[in-house]
Amino acid sequence: MRLCVFLLILFSFETFAQELNCRVIVNAQQVQTTERAVFAEMETEFAQFLNTTKWTPDDFEEEEVIKCNLVITISDMPSIGVFQASVQVLSSRPVYGTGYESVVMNFADRNWDFEYVQSQPLRFNENTFTDNITSMLAYYAYMIIGYDYDTFSELGGTPHYERAFRIVNNAQQSNYPGWQQFNSVRNRYWLIENIQNPQLEGIRKALYDYHRNGLDIMAEDREQAEKNILAALNGVQRANRSRPRSILTISFMDAKSGELVQIFSESNLATRRQAYNLLSNIDPSRTDEYKALIE
Repeated sequence: MRLCVFLLILFSFETFAQELNCRVIVNAQQVQTTERAVFAEMETEFAQFLNTTKWTPDDFEEEEVIKCNLVITISDMPSIGVFQASVQVLSSRPVYGTGYESVVMNFADRNWDFEYVQSQPLRFNENTFTDNITSMLAYYAYMIIGYDYDTFSELGGTPHYERAFRIVNNAQQSNYPGWQQFNSVRNRYWLIENIQNPQLEGIRKALYDYHRNGLDIMAEDREQAEKNILAALNGVQRANRSRPRSILTISFMDAKSGELVQIFSESNLATRRQAYNLLSNIDPSRTDEYKALIE
């Protein structure tokens, strides 16, 4: 059974849940059509697919279920049943001993084309490319789970990333954008490439140090938690030097920049300066925001 560090109530019997509690939001304001019921059905069907599929062999307690959001913005409907969209993927996990939830994954997928008709069943086959809906949803299910597992044990998400990589491989000949290395440097292909790239392993290890050795002990030992979070950022910095401005680094900072400012704003001046130097080096686009730490 997956290690539970947030067990709040001991049951005399076991109850298990699926891995994800995912909210799907479909924003279709840009689409000119009178047939708008299809968008509400998308929300329901996509969420049901994510939340009722068994993605891992592990048993999850109710309080272990991973909270996540998929915000799908449909930009165009070139013909009936054909859609062009972008997707914002967000997931979070609770911080031990608090009511706070920390964003773990924050990724913007800017190029998702798919076909959908009402009452269409969603069927997924991990061993072959069936359609661009279930492949995309399954890919992000495994990525969300992989990220979450990485926060609870060092490199713990590896088997789930391997399954996401298999989906990418199966989709290579589909001609849909987002799956190939040549379309963009910010897509599904490059996210899983970065995750599996040894040069960027420090970012995955940082997920563990940041959450398990940092946020989770903050209430008990703030000084040690800050040291561990700074160590995690040093790992991100080393990875960023190896592969400057990789999509994995960008995604990490998209998830953590605001939280890091909040964390270190309460630190002593020496720690704030150290945090500022690391953050402005890793993420220069937000230097003005990080200046609040030293002003």
